[in-house]
Amino acid sequence: MALPLDPVRPEAAPAPEPEPTGPRPPGRLRTRSARIRAGLPRTALAAVCGVLLALSFPPYGLWPLSVLAVAGLALLTDRRTGRQAAWTGFAFGAPFLLWLLFWLNVIGLDAWLLLAFFETLFVCLMAAGQAAASRLRAWPLWTACLWVAQEWARDRVPLGGFPWGRLAFANTSSPFTPLAAIGGAPLVTFGVALSGALLAHAVLVLSGRRPAPRWGARGFALATTALAVVVGVIGYAVPLPTAGTTAGGPASAEIALIQGNVPHAGMDFLGRPMEVLQNHVDETDKLAALIAAGQAPKPDLVIWPENSSDVDPYQDLQAYDLIQQTVDNIGVPILVGALVNGPDATHVQNEGIVWTPTGGPGAHYTKQHPVPFGEYVPYRSVLTKYFTELKRVPRDFYAGKTTGILQVGPARIGDVICFEVAYDGIVRDAVTKGGRVIVVQTNNATYEHTDQPDQQFAMSRLRAIEHGRSVVIASTSGISAVIAPDGQVVERSRLATAAELEAKVALRDPLTVSDRVGAAPEWAMAVLGLLAWAFALFTARRNRRSASTVSSDAVIDVEEGAGP
Repeated sequence: MALPLDPVRPEAAPAPEPEPTGPRPPGRLRTRSARIRAGLPRTALAAVCGVLLALSFPPYGLWPLSVLAVAGLALLTDRRTGRQAAWTGFAFGAPFLLWLLFWLNVIGLDAWLLLAFFETLFVCLMAAGQAAASRLRAWPLWTACLWVAQEWARDRVPLGGFPWGRLAFANTSSPFTPLAAIGGAPLVTFGVALSGALLAHAVLVLSGRRPAPRWGARGFALATTALAVVVGVIGYAVPLPTAGTTAGGPASAEIALIQGNVPHAGMDFLGRPMEVLQNHVDETDKLAALIAAGQAPKPDLVIWPENSSDVDPYQDLQAYDLIQQTVDNIGVPILVGALVNGPDATHVQNEGIVWTPTGGPGAHYTKQHPVPFGEYVPYRSVLTKYFTELKRVPRDFYAGKTTGILQVGPARIGDVICFEVAYDGIVRDAVTKGGRVIVVQTNNATYEHTDQPDQQFAMSRLRAIEHGRSVVIASTSGISAVIAPDGQVVERSRLATAAELEAKVALRDPLTVSDRVGAAPEWAMAVLGLLAWAFALFTARRNRRSASTVSSDAVIDVEEGAGP
């Protein structure tokens, strides 16, 4: 009878040793210690790759490092066990997110550490998935899909998610960036991850860790590297808009941005009541004086930033009158950022209010996505007992229910407020529902001397290309800017200064491919990645069962062959 394994005669087979029941002998402890020591180089390399990924983000902006970091993680998790890969993912994700989110230390050390730790768990899961998928054919493709799946989950849960640290946001001015016009930020992430995984595949084949085809390891590695480069530069074939196009309205508008500055940076940036409001009034009055003297063109509309009115102008008559006088003086509508009490005694609303010379306050937009623990406290009654710093948020921000489509003078704008620029769906709705220019009202004064303003500014550049819209950013203390639909920066302010920016801004109606397909590519790539992971786990389990069955059959055949 033909046997799948070489039979071992029973009389030649050594008797199995009994399993020890007492404490583990020192030899086993040394073995575990040896395994830990053997894994230290891998852990250290993973940490280095995490730091490289952090350096690819603003303000450093070394975007090629994002590709190398992805390649490094793919190499370190190649065909590892799930537990080994998860630890490697932690060693990679922890330094990356601790560095990237260090600006959150302004809020508190605990907030920074807890958020970085929690976000790292998503990277751990992704790394485990990569290790499993690395045993499949076309594994670089599944690795790229898993990067999208990781960001897809992290952008949504918990409490609405936290999208900071997406590969796309490190590539807002790179050859990958134009891919956003086709598939949004997720396609940019996919392109970066696929290029990195292909480079890792080339290294594995060249080093002999993967089988090479008949035409040789060097040739295959060269072809794979060339494919990675093609993925990187294919975005140059995507046409980008440069001017306004109209379906009946004006093709452009003269927009002025007011950056009034704040008394000082940090948690208590507001200073005395009405001080920030007065700063913005003063800068607007300076612009009005220049217009009256013929030294500056008259804008069609003026944008003030988030929190430019640090008191509720509906309830404070002094603030109301001051804003109205300023609007009458400049003679054009102003989009005012204000905190407004309501809709009940326990809430406050973060709003952009259209204020006109003749009608006063009119249409408004309420921020839809308040920031957890910064603008509202989940499970307030429980958490405030243990984290006293949360009491500095005395009232929760109310989440708006409508998209920020507002008519401000001749421009129909899509208004988003501060961190909302990081969320794909909010910005997409602001465009697909009628916004001809994206307006970002923001207040980064809390994080003025950190990396956060630069990181958020980069997101706005990506949104311009993704949606084919001009993006204008009004910030209390910087960075304020005007960005063209092709992502080029037209004007930009400095941090911690009072400034006024003015530019003729393109107003556009056409939707990009990304706008039309919406979140479908992201869901498709994420689901493919998760299915590949599941299939890899199923295949591995089936192979183990087959091996166990073959081994059992071999033993039976040996026993049948025993005897005289």
